[in-house]
Amino acid sequence: MNRTLRIAVVALIVVALVGSAWLGVVYLLLGDDSEGGSSDGPAPTVVSTSPAEGSTEPPSPDLAPYYSQEIDWESCGSNQCGALTVPIDYRDAGGETIELELVKVPAGDPDARVGSLVVNPGGPGASGVAYAEGSSEVFRDQLTSRFDVVGFDPRGTGGSDPVDCLPDEEMTDFLAVDPAPDDAGEETELVDELETFFAGCVERSDALVGHVTTAEAARDMDVLRAALGEASLYYLGASYGTKLGATYAELFPTKVGRLVLDGAVDVGLSSREQSLGQAGGFETALRSYVAHCVEEDDDCVLGDSVEAGLATISGLLDDIDAEPLPTSDGRELTVGSAFYGIVAPLYNRDYWSLLDQGLSTALDGDGSTLMLLADAYASRQDGQYLDNSTEAIYAINCLDDPYFVEPADVPAEVPAFEKTSPTFGRVFAWGLVNCKGIQVESSEPALDIRGEGAAPILVVGTTRDPATPYEWAVGLAEQLDSGVLLSRDGDGHTAYNSGNECIDTAIEAYLVDGTVPKDQTQC
Repeated sequence: MNRTLRIAVVALIVVALVGSAWLGVVYLLLGDDSEGGSSDGPAPTVVSTSPAEGSTEPPSPDLAPYYSQEIDWESCGSNQCGALTVPIDYRDAGGETIELELVKVPAGDPDARVGSLVVNPGGPGASGVAYAEGSSEVFRDQLTSRFDVVGFDPRGTGGSDPVDCLPDEEMTDFLAVDPAPDDAGEETELVDELETFFAGCVERSDALVGHVTTAEAARDMDVLRAALGEASLYYLGASYGTKLGATYAELFPTKVGRLVLDGAVDVGLSSREQSLGQAGGFETALRSYVAHCVEEDDDCVLGDSVEAGLATISGLLDDIDAEPLPTSDGRELTVGSAFYGIVAPLYNRDYWSLLDQGLSTALDGDGSTLMLLADAYASRQDGQYLDNSTEAIYAINCLDDPYFVEPADVPAEVPAFEKTSPTFGRVFAWGLVNCKGIQVESSEPALDIRGEGAAPILVVGTTRDPATPYEWAVGLAEQLDSGVLLSRDGDGHTAYNSGNECIDTAIEAYLVDGTVPKDQTQC
């Protein structure tokens, strides 16, 4: 691999905030799409939901000590770091507590400051602290100059009592397992790995492992709002962060200020429906990538048509399944790692060139680039994991919804998934077994998320988003009582700061000035 490419892939590893693709929703923080756009419809409306000082009143008296706490901010470079104390179990407010790691990036223009903007990058399992720390790259000046950007690591992730399920070496083996078993032996291996994983979560973590639900994280976020002295929550959540934001709106509708839910998750879908939708999303993104290669590159190694290119990729995966490829670090690129290496660059057009190189070298028998991309997807660098996002995504998703399909029933699911995604369908169909073996139960009841009584909530979707298909944004906007849909025509995951000025100005006007775009505005 040439030095320039290696530097680019390492940069991807450094900036990636990721979870495991093959269960739930994933978020990668990647670059710029350089798009334009124009909005349709009449002038937007303006709502008055300005933040105000105070409002630390708790939802119940036993939570008063948490809602009245003051954050002891300390300087950490140019930012401020702090901690927030919350109960492990909100049903037992006087019981054990944990501290959530926080960071605040002060507004660049204090005189024009609007208030605090709480942010979450998704996963579930990605670090909100790291997301906020990268705010100068993630958000445009219109937001960073007017808001204190506040990030927190949700319970069980990052620096907030992280869930631990496997040692690093075993986690690497876990991710390398064939995600679409071909025979009884591989099926057994997959199930055994899942059972070992979930047993490890209990053995290697404390009592918090049973209290890492999205609802509990949303309750934490309201404690954070009060500790920040804000009467209402200003929030920007990406990918899974949209589920967190929507859950907040259901639990605390009167505390909703201005919420941006970008790369939306349709919380009204079942786990199976989400898996099927995500399979289609990655297929759509892959087709867009292959079309670009065929149309723009006279020497596209994949072939001279989209169908030929998809067949080349499917054939490559079959070949790797039969015989893993060697890599420069001595590991073998298995089909599991190859899958992650292919889907990782689909999150942003700027990284399609890395996929070009990864596929080209893999077709020549070298799996090194795809392995580096797979490592980036799992936050793995130099043999170690930079965070626990790959573990947290299983722990959180399966606690939220422990649904799974027995291995013997998966073959009946495969046709529907392959119809939606000929390339990745079997992988996503087998992903239906992924919560088999979970050993803890949630204390939170399932929520019918409507957010009735909340101020207008901005739901944003991208037409060729791989991880959160556009239809999910349409569904969430319809389900939320005050949902307003904003659409970006483009590639990649999430819409804000992806080079589409129409999208960016609409989001910024909403957050800064309370200007709500016309529902179903298209950019």
